[in-house]
Amino acid sequence: MNDCLFCKIAAGNIPAKIVYETDLCCAFEDITPVAPLHILIIPKKHMENLHSMDENDSPIREALFSAISHLVEKNHLTQSGYRLVINSGDDGQQSVPHLHIHLIGKRSLQWPPG
Repeated sequence: MNDCLFCKIAAGNIPAKIVYETDLCCAFEDITPVAPLHILIIPKKHMENLHSMDENDSPIREALFSAISHLVEKNHLTQSGYRLVINSGDDGQQSVPHLHIHLIGKRSLQWPPG
């Protein structure tokens, strides 16, 4: 998608601090972090939200969760814990219409969120 912020980041047209990348996905630091660790994991293929995925997107789903596992291990979060967040739509406060997963950690998180 030509005007999608995250597509531009994935293509390398907008700078971001990339912390993980494969052919199918990439992860970068959030520019407005809510915790000491706040990473966004996105598919390189444009998808507006989780419901945009279909059965043909299984490799992308697998790549996203593989990225999460890698980043959790790399950042030593397995013992202390972390939170994954997927916002969808207006009520879900999705700010960029491109599927993205927030990996948040390295501080105690409260419940309920929001």
